[in-house]
Amino acid sequence: MKITCTRENLSQALSLVGGVAGKNINLPILGNVLIRVDNQKTEIISTNLEVAIIATLRSKVDEPGSFTVPARTLTDFVSLLSGEKVEIELQGNELAVTCDRSTTKIKGSPADDFPVVPSLTEGSGYLISAEELKTGFSQVVSALARNDIRPELSGVFCGFNTNGNKGLTLAATDSYRLAEKKVKLNQGEDEMKVIIPGRTAQEIIHILSLATSEENETGARILLNNNQIVLTYANIQLVSRLVEGQYPDYTQIIPKSFTTTATVSTNQVIKEIKAAALFTTTGVNAISFKLEKENNAVVVTSTSTQTGEYKSQLEAEILGEDNNILLNHRYLHDGLSNIKTPNTVFKMINADSPCLFAPQGDDS
Repeated sequence: MKITCTRENLSQALSLVGGVAGKNINLPILGNVLIRVDNQKTEIISTNLEVAIIATLRSKVDEPGSFTVPARTLTDFVSLLSGEKVEIELQGNELAVTCDRSTTKIKGSPADDFPVVPSLTEGSGYLISAEELKTGFSQVVSALARNDIRPELSGVFCGFNTNGNKGLTLAATDSYRLAEKKVKLNQGEDEMKVIIPGRTAQEIIHILSLATSEENETGARILLNNNQIVLTYANIQLVSRLVEGQYPDYTQIIPKSFTTTATVSTNQVIKEIKAAALFTTTGVNAISFKLEKENNAVVVTSTSTQTGEYKSQLEAEILGEDNNILLNHRYLHDGLSNIKTPNTVFKMINADSPCLFAPQGDDS
């Protein structure tokens, strides 16, 4: 095996796949990346058996072959190189990396020891804007459950053309808070409901942020069957298993009508939450919101026996009746940080029912 490539291309390919490779006591090979070279192309592959990422590296192929080396060692070393051109050659059970006047040899393992990455050739296909898909996942992942007690809640629900919505609906919940985002599909008519593991969703955000689209390619392609998803964008492919199980019908818990609606400045309400959070009881995280129609104000208060108390008035446009509610500041901050419009609409029924926050003028 022998190839020549630019340091920049090699560094980017390694950063795209590196997030998946990691220490595994039972299978140390999972800490390696597989470099696979044939006459046409060079691929760098990593997997943790749940997710696999394949990056195609632009290179000049002198000799085909394949080998695996520790991902961390190779990535760290390449980041320290200063030359532009990198030559990689397999010598026995070592990978020789030459750049400018320096050569290093990295010990590795045969490619035969590396797990086989499954490929998907048939299923439901969709085309979607890479930027919108990245934004969509970014806006819902904060609401994921952080444990695997209910595996379906530790994943992101993806509904393709479901519930009368022509498009992709993303949702995540840990049963205390729920985030939902609708994204337009450019192609794909099939109706599908799947649950993508939280780790996979994070990797999708990572690779769509880093991958450079070739020839102004802006669309990400998705291929799905009942237990696998393949996402292809530019020079990268992600293959992941799906979470088994039925996602709860979360649409039932989103209120259809409200008694009070307040429109507030997004930046201002985030600042108030941060300030009030300093005066809350650890573990409870409770902030009180009092919606006063007469004053066109939202009064934000919090109290802690250790640190003291906080009270502030926030200008608001209020429709409906006076109301008040206690909310967890951490959940609120996570949600509001993903609202990108200048104003946020805050809707509620009463102190005991779920309330809703949404960007003003954006029903996605």
